[in-house]
Amino acid sequence: MEYFSKDIARLVTELSRLPGVGVKSAQRLAFYIINSPLEQAEALSESILSAKKNIRYCRECFTITDSELCPVCASEERNHRQIMVVENPRDMGAYERTGRYRGVYHVLHGAISPMLGIGPEDIRLKELMQRLQKPVDEVIIATNSSLEGETTATYLTKLIKPSGIRLSRIASGVPVGGDIENIDEVTLLRALDGRVIL
Repeated sequence: MEYFSKDIARLVTELSRLPGVGVKSAQRLAFYIINSPLEQAEALSESILSAKKNIRYCRECFTITDSELCPVCASEERNHRQIMVVENPRDMGAYERTGRYRGVYHVLHGAISPMLGIGPEDIRLKELMQRLQKPVDEVIIATNSSLEGETTATYLTKLIKPSGIRLSRIASGVPVGGDIENIDEVTLLRALDGRVIL
């Protein structure tokens, strides 16, 4: 038996498809949206549609952006000869919040996971190797300290080391099994400052 109208039920269903949003949270969000002013609901709707239509990958680092180049890659103040390799745009955001890293990034959009059928060809490794054809002084491997992150770091080391480019890995301080996006800025800074040459 349905308790709400079809429109409310549909809104709850759509909201509950979001990661981390269960039915109860979806109902709370739905009622908040329904009870908010029409302008606020329209602004939310328009921002979702605009993001979906306009967001793309930066042609240089592959983070998400609404321009051809993201603000980091477009900045002349950044050190374009130092590239930090991260698993996803959220990890990049975590390092940017520290305010200390002045290089650029490369976003892999995943990590190697044979158990899940994700191989090197399924993440942005080919694009990274193309970037390394330009002058690069250092590549910092900043993948998560999970099995997949360590597998990816090992693969990257074997791939990049023969090129002679200085290679480093973020130091511990990032707990094993921890996701970079959920770690505080001080811990991230210690990991970055204590990185080791590979």
